[in-house]
Amino acid sequence: MNSGTTSSDISVLVVMGVSGSGKSTIAAMLAQRLHWIYEDADWFHPKSNIEKMHHGEPLNDEDRSPWLHAIAEWIDATRRAGGHGIVACSALKRAYRDILIGNRPDVRLVFLKGDRDVVARRIAARADHFMPPALLDSQFESLEEPQPDERPIVVSIVPHPRDIVEAIVEKLGIESVAAETGRVAR
Repeated sequence: MNSGTTSSDISVLVVMGVSGSGKSTIAAMLAQRLHWIYEDADWFHPKSNIEKMHHGEPLNDEDRSPWLHAIAEWIDATRRAGGHGIVACSALKRAYRDILIGNRPDVRLVFLKGDRDVVARRIAARADHFMPPALLDSQFESLEEPQPDERPIVVSIVPHPRDIVEAIVEKLGIESVAAETGRVAR
């Protein structure tokens, strides 16, 4: 554990990965563990994107631009307020992460890494989720894994979600805001 890191060194975590990697689950659990605000990137889509997706039309980079900038605005507002937040966002391409993280040293990336077979099994097990194999393949084709200069925290999606959350906390070397003020947040 990096004993010199406090939650004040990190304002926002962006939890990324392909569909089915557990972004929403892990980000929500991590936010609860750290007592931080949780947001899901899907909540930031403009109405036009939602309508397009409901009609089965894939989004392009032009469609994603206002969505990514809305998430970046939330990140900046959280930072300005001195808060702490976690957002679950696919952020598959480096260009997307550059908008979300850019030159914000207090915003860190968590990459939930798993192979196609593991993700496909998880998606197949979801009762409320349908993703045809072609869409899953397109997720992996679009994925540009984070590079070392992005300072990613890389964790496997194979362990139990609780263990993944604890691995992230350990790799970041932080405790919750509540723990830093004397209240244990476990």
